[in-house]
Amino acid sequence: IEDENEFLAGIIGEISLVKNEGIDLAHYYAKNCAADIFRKIYQQYEAGKQRAGLIDFDDMLVYCYQLLKERKDILGVWQRKFRYILVDEFQDINQLQYDIVRMLAAPEDNLFIVGDDDQSIYRFRGAKPEIMLRFEREIPGTKTVLLDTNYRSQANIVEDALNLIGHNKERFQKRIRAALPAETGVEYAVFEDQRKENLRIIRDICDAVERGKSYRDFAVLFRTNTQPRLLMEQMMEYNIPFRTRDRIPNLYEHWIAKDIFAYIRIAQGSRERRDFLQIMNRPKRYISRDSLDEDTVAFDVWEWYFREAEQPWVAERIVTLEHDVMQLRRMNPFAAINYIRKGIGYDEFCAEYADYRRIRADELYDVLDELQESARGYEDYDGWFAHIENYTRELERLYQSQEKQSESVALSTLHSAKGLEYENVYLIDVNEGVMPYKKAVLDQDIEEERRMFYVGM
Repeated sequence: IEDENEFLAGIIGEISLVKNEGIDLAHYYAKNCAADIFRKIYQQYEAGKQRAGLIDFDDMLVYCYQLLKERKDILGVWQRKFRYILVDEFQDINQLQYDIVRMLAAPEDNLFIVGDDDQSIYRFRGAKPEIMLRFEREIPGTKTVLLDTNYRSQANIVEDALNLIGHNKERFQKRIRAALPAETGVEYAVFEDQRKENLRIIRDICDAVERGKSYRDFAVLFRTNTQPRLLMEQMMEYNIPFRTRDRIPNLYEHWIAKDIFAYIRIAQGSRERRDFLQIMNRPKRYISRDSLDEDTVAFDVWEWYFREAEQPWVAERIVTLEHDVMQLRRMNPFAAINYIRKGIGYDEFCAEYADYRRIRADELYDVLDELQESARGYEDYDGWFAHIENYTRELERLYQSQEKQSESVALSTLHSAKGLEYENVYLIDVNEGVMPYKKAVLDQDIEEERRMFYVGM
């Protein structure tokens, strides 16, 4: 596994989902690895916690539920202590939390819930609007009070947002009116590419600031935390201060970027063993690590090693690799990445890796596309590498000074922006595959994507 942090985050999310949904482990099919491997990880994780006398965040709910279910005397004490219960943000509740609340509220069922089913956007944590939609059926005599005035947005934004969310089937049908009249329309714009889209936003912000507006009046919202990387680079070029609500992964620290850099370093003359180990089987060349036992590599010695071992086909691959890196030496960064992908076969390696990891190959191609786009316009490797170094340094400085930077443009995922408000908001990359996200396949997933966009609006 190349990106351990991403893999572990996925596994932790799945462990959490299994607990909160009360899913039988034997019937759960994991997304991040084979089902039997996931079960093994899950069981060892649980055993490790027990040995250390620890519980995790989800265990607090699991054990609370088990305690109240098995000990009616303890449940009775808490039922008498809390006769009236109010739950806010009810659309974010998951099944386990709901079951606990129902037990605590019984037998009187003095339960008052507040929420907006259209703003339920945490399905990946087990939150579902269906729980809210069932509430009236499950607790007879429930009364509903509709808070039907939006005090935040102008009328046209509210209208357009309702038109959008109205396409969802799993929701309470409702009309919302705006307290504010319509003054400015919702603007839509289509662009050739991401760079041009970003430039439009940058120009808008610069013009507004010249007219006396503040950077903090602007927010840019996006579906995933990898989207704004190019925007951030362009904002740095125009000296526009920004802050991020989520830590945005540095594109140039991705394992794919490290592979590309290793190819380029070899083309520039590096003969360090570690650079060759990084790429020698990307794509598969069936070269053994044992063939590189010196700190520096000489192509002719390396080739001779396999001829001596009577593996001439591997020796031929080393000859081809040497020819390829000679070709790269004469190219600009954009052309070099294209050659590594198509000429050397790195795209095929990514497809095989994705198949092995049970992830989508286009997620890896997206990283390559972004890397290639960032190299566009640089005539030589030195210029591109200087830009990468500067960007990485600026990014670190930004994260260290986040707290002090209130006079800046806010960049945020839709999940992190929920409940906040800004004067001017841009929703970027509203393209099939990005927003709505390519992993949203089922009807319920598409409805979640629509709710997320509604929250953004």
